[in-house]
Amino acid sequence: MFFDSHCHLDRIDLADFDNDFNQLMSCIEADGVRRMVCIGVTLESFDSMYRRVESCDQVYCTAGVHPDYQDIIEPEVGRLCELAELDKVVAIGETGLDYFHQSGDLDWQRKRFVTHIQAARECGLPLVVHTRDAREDTLDLLRRHDAQEVGGVLHCFTEDWEMARAAIELGFYISISGIVTFHQAQNVRDMARRIPLERLLIETDAPWLSPAPFRGKPNHPGRVKLVAEKLAEIRGESVDTIAGATFANANRLFGLA
Repeated sequence: MFFDSHCHLDRIDLADFDNDFNQLMSCIEADGVRRMVCIGVTLESFDSMYRRVESCDQVYCTAGVHPDYQDIIEPEVGRLCELAELDKVVAIGETGLDYFHQSGDLDWQRKRFVTHIQAARECGLPLVVHTRDAREDTLDLLRRHDAQEVGGVLHCFTEDWEMARAAIELGFYISISGIVTFHQAQNVRDMARRIPLERLLIETDAPWLSPAPFRGKPNHPGRVKLVAEKLAEIRGESVDTIAGATFANANRLFGLA
């Protein structure tokens, strides 16, 4: 059984599934995925995302505003905590810092990140953190605003082992995506070998980052098993070991039975 800890079901093009969401979900189930978390990226899209997954017992979701989006409704602690009361919501995010896609004065990103950390602490849910080319500031804000009280996950992680180690010391999990299968991503494979099994998660980030041999094609959560297979290969562990540990870890992180 696999747990896709980070996907965007509401953004998957259903054309390959006869425009039938139920057919997509059947395909995912056939690939052995038993649970997944659908990630919120804006407040504007939250309601439609929630309606999409509300009737799916195997799908949970998060509430947050991605750091790459500008000119949208800014999150407030109260609003995030209000959404956190919904049955399906198991984390706050996706939030964090992205200095790769954005440049200039990024104080607005840092303020938004702090708002999410405060909301997570207030409502007692973990954080889903996006970080790219922002190692020092990400760790600094997590530490200064006591994110270790709730923990969370650094998703689609592609930074170095030293950052991963520091995040783990703060009580965070590290999630590996299909990037680990990309030919040029040796740095990700080197880092992923060192993550303690009890702090490891897997994800697709679907519909993006489809793993080899499907790179460049639309992704879906069923392909998370390819991430597990590559991790098993590079770590010298069985696929069952990776699947079982990451399933248990995701359940623990998101407070699921």
